[in-house]
Amino acid sequence: MYSVKPIGVIQTPYKEKFAVPRQPRLAPSATARIKLLDEANCMESVRGINEFSHLWLLFLFDKNLAAGWKPTVRPPRLGGNERIGVFASRATFRPNGIGMSAVELKGVSQEKGQTWLDLGSVDLVDGTPILDIKPYIPYSDSIPNALGGFAAEEPEVLDVNFSERAKNQLAGHPQARQIIQVIKEVLGQDPRPAYKKGQPDSKEYAVNLFDLNVKFVIEALFITVTDIERF
Repeated sequence: MYSVKPIGVIQTPYKEKFAVPRQPRLAPSATARIKLLDEANCMESVRGINEFSHLWLLFLFDKNLAAGWKPTVRPPRLGGNERIGVFASRATFRPNGIGMSAVELKGVSQEKGQTWLDLGSVDLVDGTPILDIKPYIPYSDSIPNALGGFAAEEPEVLDVNFSERAKNQLAGHPQARQIIQVIKEVLGQDPRPAYKKGQPDSKEYAVNLFDLNVKFVIEALFITVTDIERF
C-alpha cells in the first residue's frame, strides 16, 4: 500500500467547484498562492525554481473522492451526452483522484517563516491539496504536432457584460479591476452544464469568486452579471 502526503495547499479565487475553468490558462488573470507545508516549507525546497516560467502542479481532487469513479465519463466538450473512457479524458472523478495543471510561476517569497509560491492562470478550487510541483520544460513538455482528440480547438468564449447595479457594487472594492477581468474570463467559458451550452437560459446563476457572490444570466451569445455581493 502506498500513501502520499500533501506538500502544500493552494489559495485561489474559486471558492467552489462551479465555474472553475476546466483547464489552466483559460482565466489568465486568476492568480493564486501555494502555501508549502511541513518539511517542504523552506526556501531550500524551491531553490532554483525562479529559473522556470511555468510549473506542473500535481494535486488531489479532494472534493470528489467520496463519490468514487466510473470507467466511462461524459466530457463537457462532447455535449455531456457521449461517453468515453476515463483515461481518454481529464474528468475530475478518477481512480486515484489526481489532477495535473501547467501554471505560470510569478514569484517565490518567505514571510515570517512561511514559504509561498505565487502563480497565475490556475484552475484549482481554493484549498486544494498539492501533492507535487515540477518545472515545466519547454523542449520536452511542448509537443507542437500533438493531436488533441475531441478537445483539439479552444472553447468558444462568450462576451460578459455588467449591469449598472453590478458596476456600482464593485466600484469601491480595492481589487475591482482584477475582479472584473477574472469574472469576464471565468464566466465567458459558460460554466453551465454541457447540455445547456449555446442556449439562452431564464435561470439566474450564482458563483462564489474571491469574497463575492456573483449572480448572472446567460443569453444566446453573451452573459450579463446582474448582482455582486460580499460574503
